Amino acid sequence: MGELLGVAVLGAGHMGADHIRRLDRVVSGARVAAVADPDPARAEAAVAGLAGVTVHTDPLAALDAPGVTALLIASPGPAHEEALLAAFARRLPVLCEKPMVPDCTGALRVMEAEAALGRRLAQIGFMRRYDAEYLRLKALLDGGGLGRPLMLHCTHRNVSSPDGFTSAMLINSSVSHEIDAARWLLGQELTAVTVLRPTPSSRAPEGLSDPQFVLFETESGALVDVEVFVNCGFGYQVRCEAVCEAGSARIGEAHTMVVTTRDGAREEVARDYLVRFADAYDREVQAWVDATRRGEVTGPSAWDGYAASVVAEAGVRSLETGARVAVEAAPRPALYARPGR
Repeated sequence: MGELLGVAVLGAGHMGADHIRRLDRVVSGARVAAVADPDPARAEAAVAGLAGVTVHTDPLAALDAPGVTALLIASPGPAHEEALLAAFARRLPVLCEKPMVPDCTGALRVMEAEAALGRRLAQIGFMRRYDAEYLRLKALLDGGGLGRPLMLHCTHRNVSSPDGFTSAMLINSSVSHEIDAARWLLGQELTAVTVLRPTPSSRAPEGLSDPQFVLFETESGALVDVEVFVNCGFGYQVRCEAVCEAGSARIGEAHTMVVTTRDGAREEVARDYLVRFADAYDREVQAWVDATRRGEVTGPSAWDGYAASVVAEAGVRSLETGARVAVEAAPRPALYARPGR
């Protein structure tokens, strides 16, 4: 398939460093050509031992570095819009971690900029679409054997939230994965959001509304509920149950290791998303590299990134007001037309 894909990685933090490792040691067909991070020492540490990588503090300099033919964005969400638009201007294919852009106005600008090009360049990093359990559930629902989906019950728990995590971020950061997963699993858009707030857990930092209960309505009348609890203290847990007219299916229960000793048996619970979804990230990046080398763009689109931002913004309004909030999205551009439409 020709030369290795030369990837510029923006961001060398927790996520970016893991992607740098993945591109170097796990994924075939690609190499890290450049890295940009505001902290040069952190960037240097992330690429230690890698040959031929240039390190930058300016993300645009990384895009223009020698050997760069593609971009992976793992920087904080507010920096994504500028990076995506710069990639489009250079006609660089890009894999952008979620959120594509945190606010729906910026996400709309990105989607419209790509649509104006007349072809896709961006894949958005909703990696649950590449998880083996989610793929099996998607195939089961698409096969129709369980009948029409009526409800999705979802759980999203984290051990603890990072410093600076806000109540709104439970929706626009954590639950954004459930937003995309629900749209993808059901093949439907989400049309309204209601967020309920129980009494905060004693583990929640002061001022953080944690946990939350989020209810989504879909265009066909199915319901999706999400329990999001980002300071549960005991592990990283993601579960989903589809309840349909002729049966149900649940995932996320068995993704663990059982350790048995003379003291008894215990289950190991993943501590964060990089452990629970390691295989999904590997599949996602490998699929992106393979498609890019073929001259194609697959996976979640800029429309999916925009839709997630619009739904999340409606969710934040519901969180603030306590009311049910309708989702109001711009028309879907022809570039992102649904299959068969």
